[in-house]
Amino acid sequence: MARRIIDLSMPVHNEMVTFPRIVRPALALYESWEEFAEKIGAARYGVTSLTASYLAVLSDHVGTHIDARKHLVRGAPGPEGIPLEACYGDGVLLDFRHKEKGAGIRAAEIEEALRRINYTLKPRDIVLIWTGAGQYQEEERYLTDHCGMTAEATLWLIERGITVMGIDAITFDPPVWAMFERREFWEAHRVMCTHEYYHLENLTNLEAIGRPYGFRVAAFPVKWVGTTAAPVRAVAIIEE
Repeated sequence: MARRIIDLSMPVHNEMVTFPRIVRPALALYESWEEFAEKIGAARYGVTSLTASYLAVLSDHVGTHIDARKHLVRGAPGPEGIPLEACYGDGVLLDFRHKEKGAGIRAAEIEEALRRINYTLKPRDIVLIWTGAGQYQEEERYLTDHCGMTAEATLWLIERGITVMGIDAITFDPPVWAMFERREFWEAHRVMCTHEYYHLENLTNLEAIGRPYGFRVAAFPVKWVGTTAAPVRAVAIIEE
């Protein structure tokens, strides 16, 4: 049996698009190959090129990451408290590329999307919301041109045993301009205040999965302690 592994994670670099008020990463060469060899003392024995290293200053919400409940709830665990078993499971890809920019996805639309693919959710499935924004993640419109989840749709998934869900957009909710237009602020995020669930943001390459289900998702967070989110290297795994 052949196996395909599809990378669903954004590249992280100094000039990338980030969410408003999230500082872009600063990745800088801290010590070159030659400097390390010299300073560790190996150069005088003829080993003049060893191990370079970078200094990385990185927000916990840059690139493909998973939000911990501490993002919304003071005193809740950070990424170190996200159950690893929730971060690996059967994937379900729901296509909302037809939705208008700024729209909120309702529970009835989640139900309809599942009917279209003839799939019944089971507990611990990982649901991926496909907006299409991942295809222009290096452009400024990545901040504005996507739909997002509503609180009711998020709760509908949670009620069916879904604890991890994700989106190929810069936020799980509709974009900031739409939230302010409707005076509905981070409604899907705020479900974390009352329910245990986790969402992935800044997924990409969802079109490469090529099927609505019949694949696995792995999205394990870096074990950062006490932060409000952590980077993941999200992948889809397809056995063929």
